[in-house]
Amino acid sequence: MSTEAPFTIEQFYKFLAQGKLMAGKCMRCGKIHLPPRPLCDNCHGQEFAWMEISGKGTLVSFTVIHIAPQQFQASAPYAVGIMQLENGLKLPGMITGVPHEQLRIGMALTVDFGACTAAQPWPQWPRYCFKPA
Repeated sequence: MSTEAPFTIEQFYKFLAQGKLMAGKCMRCGKIHLPPRPLCDNCHGQEFAWMEISGKGTLVSFTVIHIAPQQFQASAPYAVGIMQLENGLKLPGMITGVPHEQLRIGMALTVDFGACTAAQPWPQWPRYCFKPA
């Protein structure tokens, strides 16, 4: 765990840019939050520490977007899903590297820090995607 970096959403995205998936661990009750938040939904604690977590998991839900918001129209159709990580946390994201007809609930995925580079006006945050493990 690292308590040196500030506990902000901006820092979460800085870690993504470094290829690290970081969650917030409540120092009061130990619950892990991803994405990070300023208030623990378990004990209402407000003190957190950063904790690096594995980017491996399984697909628990997905959909294919055919009519996309303006900033993603060039990528349509594209798949988005929710991956349950090895530690039980769930994370939403785009799914790349697999034909949409081959997507299956339960398939093994991993976080890919370099695949999602879609241009976006503001904010300019680093992105992650899921790819087959």
